[in-house]
Amino acid sequence: MTRVEPHADRVVAALYRFVTLEDYADLKTPLLEVCRQAEVKGTLLLAREGINGTIAGSQTGVDSVIRWLRRDPRLADLDWKESRHAAAPFHRMKVKLKKEIVTMGVEDIDPTACVGRYATPAQWNVLIDDPECLVIDTRNDYEVAIGSFKGAVNPGTQSFRDFPGWVRRHLKPEKHTKVAMFCTGGIRCEKSTSYLVSQGFDEVWHLKGGILKYLEEMPQPESRWEGECFVFDSRVAIDHNLEKGSFDQCYACRHPITEQDKTSEHYEKGVSCPRCYGDLTANKLARFKERQRQVELSAGRGEQHIGSPPPERQRSRRTRSSSD
Repeated sequence: MTRVEPHADRVVAALYRFVTLEDYADLKTPLLEVCRQAEVKGTLLLAREGINGTIAGSQTGVDSVIRWLRRDPRLADLDWKESRHAAAPFHRMKVKLKKEIVTMGVEDIDPTACVGRYATPAQWNVLIDDPECLVIDTRNDYEVAIGSFKGAVNPGTQSFRDFPGWVRRHLKPEKHTKVAMFCTGGIRCEKSTSYLVSQGFDEVWHLKGGILKYLEEMPQPESRWEGECFVFDSRVAIDHNLEKGSFDQCYACRHPITEQDKTSEHYEKGVSCPRCYGDLTANKLARFKERQRQVELSAGRGEQHIGSPPPERQRSRRTRSSSD
């Protein structure tokens, strides 16, 4: 547990770079030390195919981590987006070694060798308005549910691993001759467009910088975005101004929830929500109840309860039958 202290606004930086890092395992310890020295928190993933993650801290701290990473010539073109939040969106700093920095589960997909065409926010509006263009939201169903681009197709996936299967079942290169895809920060689309190009699709676009960059650059009166954008930190979702939105989060299944969800008999703070209640075993319910009790005890002492790593996102029985 760590003592809660007042802080100025945090900078939240979502970053990624697809590049071959043969020595990625050797980067873990020095990167973690740089982040700790900079007093930033969050999660960074390292793999042979590159780096991905989100960190938060002071502007000086975030800048120092970005600067350290970009000193490596392989990461000189690192892509990142910044937003601000008054409270700390993360409570610890983690650097993890992974097989993929974004898990698609398809062998030989290499965005550094084969990728779709990039669209700026202004070009994206033209694509959205083109009736001949199929616009696809590559994010998961729980993300799409709280906001998306007007007219975009929702594949109904519960995991990015499901996306290639959905493509095989629903898309054909000879029929879908112009496709545009988007995701939160752009990283999933690096792989999804690479996959479609490898499958013979001709004109494949993706939104450069993702939804976050679009919301940052596109004036709201000209925006095609509807709703809020899910983010993978304690803010849960952000609005068009890149500020914390109206959603909370169920800390059992990690899905976004509304104030109406909280009125359900199946909602218990820190324990369950209407979406996951039917999937939780008695053992999980007991563990989540105890975790919430410890959180409340810590809050009463003016401390931050970090707790154990968050549970793996549940795949609700009610959504498993949806089109993936």
